[in-house]
Amino acid sequence: MSLRWAFLVSFLFLGLALNAQTQSKRQQELEAQRIRLKNEIKQINTLLFSNTKKRKDVLTEVEDLTVKLNVREALIKVTNDQTNLLTRQIQVNERQITQQRKELQILKEDYARMIQHSYASKSLQNRLMFLFSSESFLQAYKRLQYLKQYTQFRKKQGVAIAEKTQLLQQLNSTLIEEKKKKQELITENREVQAALKKEQKNQESLVARLRKTERTLAAQIAKKEQQAREIDKEIDRLIREAISISNKAAGKTGNSFELTPEAKLIAANFEANKGRLPWPVEKGIVIQGFGRQPHPVVKTTYIQSNGVTLATETGATVRAVFEGEVMSVVTYKGSNPSVLIRHGNYITVYKNLGKLYVKKGDKVKAKQEIGIAFTNQQSGKTQVQFSIFNNVKPLNPKGWVYQM
Repeated sequence: MSLRWAFLVSFLFLGLALNAQTQSKRQQELEAQRIRLKNEIKQINTLLFSNTKKRKDVLTEVEDLTVKLNVREALIKVTNDQTNLLTRQIQVNERQITQQRKELQILKEDYARMIQHSYASKSLQNRLMFLFSSESFLQAYKRLQYLKQYTQFRKKQGVAIAEKTQLLQQLNSTLIEEKKKKQELITENREVQAALKKEQKNQESLVARLRKTERTLAAQIAKKEQQAREIDKEIDRLIREAISISNKAAGKTGNSFELTPEAKLIAANFEANKGRLPWPVEKGIVIQGFGRQPHPVVKTTYIQSNGVTLATETGATVRAVFEGEVMSVVTYKGSNPSVLIRHGNYITVYKNLGKLYVKKGDKVKAKQEIGIAFTNQQSGKTQVQFSIFNNVKPLNPKGWVYQM
């Protein structure tokens, strides 16, 4: 085998190994996503659909179903991605098995010829004659070296056959497991798709009832949005006021906090924990995302959210996601209390609390309980709105809270 050919073969095997490693990592990521989505569906059923004694209005039912349908669709997509990736892996493994079998057959044939040749000249007399028939001492030495190398090569061939056989067995075992896993995913996906179709029919039926009162619904949503905007306006005012007080004490102006050395350290630590902050509730699901978005039912109406809305369990405690100081406690007309906690130049906001455990000026630690989430007695739903601000700029909590 030439050096160039050996290099090409080595490069090919390295490429295959790296590709297999990448595929395996991607498969692990997809599996983790699938498990998270399945757990999220379980939480949705527990938090949104377990309390059947409470009568929901049709709009609330459709909103809850939309949340579940979105997660089911995401689960189907992830499972399909897993199945497709497994299909590609199975095809690669089948090609590898075919190639390995060919190589094993060649090794065995070479080894058989070698054994036959060795048997024909195995006697000590033949070997001695082979050495003594040399024309010079140098030729005898070379022939002796050849016999040693030949013996070593035979041993290596035997080891290579054993290793190749073991590799084939491993590939076959992996192939069987991959095919089994693929079949399990296909079966599970069929069940999820069946549940999705059933829930979609239910949603369509509810939406048909809502269309008769779409104008009234749009007015209701607009009213709720107006109230939310007023609360957000008040929160913005309080943050700007706190910035003004902070900057005035430092003899500065502007729309951002002038930080003390201690506040700078807290802000830096808050930033360093981006993507790893704990959830503000121990058990919860996101039922409304961040930013401007069409209403899940009345598509012609848009809603603006400076944070995320979480559904949680009745009596759930709300906790600070990081150490800081309670900057304000807001009780706005027609709404439940909100708590603003400052972390340097970052502020976290916790809206819709039914009970408070903190007051303005209190120092809090990460995961410290600050109140109880409010439960709507008519619908039985318990929700919390959570926001993060950098000075006056609202940030998407999804990028800050662990696996949100």
